[in-house]
Amino acid sequence: MRVALTGGATGIGAAVAAKLKSRGATVIAFDLHEPQSNVDRWIAVDLGDPVSIVKAVEAADGPFDALINNAGLPPRPGLEETILSVNFLGMVRFTDAMLPGLKKGSAVVNTASRAGAAWRENIEQVKALMALREPADLSSFIGENEIDHIRAYNLSKEAVIVWGMAQTERLIATDLRMNSVSPAAVSTGILDDFEAAFGERMAKNVARVGRPGYPEEVADLIVFLASDESRWLKGNDFAIDGGMSALATVDQLGL
Repeated sequence: MRVALTGGATGIGAAVAAKLKSRGATVIAFDLHEPQSNVDRWIAVDLGDPVSIVKAVEAADGPFDALINNAGLPPRPGLEETILSVNFLGMVRFTDAMLPGLKKGSAVVNTASRAGAAWRENIEQVKALMALREPADLSSFIGENEIDHIRAYNLSKEAVIVWGMAQTERLIATDLRMNSVSPAAVSTGILDDFEAAFGERMAKNVARVGRPGYPEEVADLIVFLASDESRWLKGNDFAIDGGMSALATVDQLGL
């Protein structure tokens, strides 16, 4: 099995690479930073730069059995354009360019977030973002919508979920499939960014379920969705949050 993985140097991506290698897979990592272990080849890419994406895809030695889009930025002040560019526009551009290099029957897995769960309430803004094509279009979009770094992150992940669903029929026609995973708080090096952004709300949710998730737990789900064992799963988003979504729903329903 040959897998293309973005964001394989740290956190969830590094855990995914380790899981794949333990299964005997060949892992080609696309990242700004070179992974130190568990990859067979590293191809440098900046997902915020269309030219960098073109060069990285040209350097890719497919075909691949799976594409895992894990690279992304957390909610950091002042990075609104970069967050939307990397987390969504760049992911879409990279995926579209990589699709011809996927074997029939292959899977695409996108890392979204529980922060994207409100996509239904924000669907018009999500569709407006999905209509953009170039990073240069983001400045006016952000200004017109008064988007701060937290909203930029949430919106980027809402768009990942919605875009993934929207590709289902297109991919079925080419014998490919796409799903996404939506982790909640995960114990990685960027957990502090999420604590700063979401504050007491996140702390309360983590306390209710007992702990944040581990990157290895998210990696288990991603690797499953990338494997042939999940071949009948198409166009879905899977929350992996220790029960946070269930608790929130119970609260809303007064159960």
